[in-house]
Amino acid sequence: MLIHAGDFCHQGESTQTLIDFNAWLGELPHELKVVVPGNHDVPLEADPATHKLLTNAVLLINGGIDFMDLRIWGSPVTPLSGGAFGMWYPPDRRRLYSRIPEDTDVLITHGPPLGILDSAPGARYHTGDPELLEAVHRRDIALHVFGHHHRGHGVEVTEKTVFVNAALLGDGGGIERDPIVLTIPRR
Repeated sequence: MLIHAGDFCHQGESTQTLIDFNAWLGELPHELKVVVPGNHDVPLEADPATHKLLTNAVLLINGGIDFMDLRIWGSPVTPLSGGAFGMWYPPDRRRLYSRIPEDTDVLITHGPPLGILDSAPGARYHTGDPELLEAVHRRDIALHVFGHHHRGHGVEVTEKTVFVNAALLGDGGGIERDPIVLTIPRR
């Protein structure tokens, strides 16, 4: 399974970016490809008709699928007032995250939860979402994959959850990090 946690467009790009991204996905060997958009993926929020352009992956926008005995749920929402899929008001995000099924195994969000891989190493400022952190802690989620905060790239393992910040972009805006590959044990 390939998981993409968003930001494959640059803000304002046309649907051609979606077509190119879909073609790239079609070249990959994974049995399942799951895509959750990010705040830069404006065409997907601006025009829901563009969703049908991603034929080589399952697009999750506040919804889920089951695959090989795994319940997967994804959301592009971040606590931003601008960009695609921004939801600034905390009670709105809390209501949205209450829709995550209790038996979710894999959670894919664009943004990180508060305090987990959401800052540069050694930094005191965190960009994560406190409502998302609360939602993750209320569930027995085995894997939470996200991106958004590029400097937080990496893996953090807690007693209940493996957290992965899969952001590949570096400070210069190019792909500077390797994808993270994991094996998920069956429960």
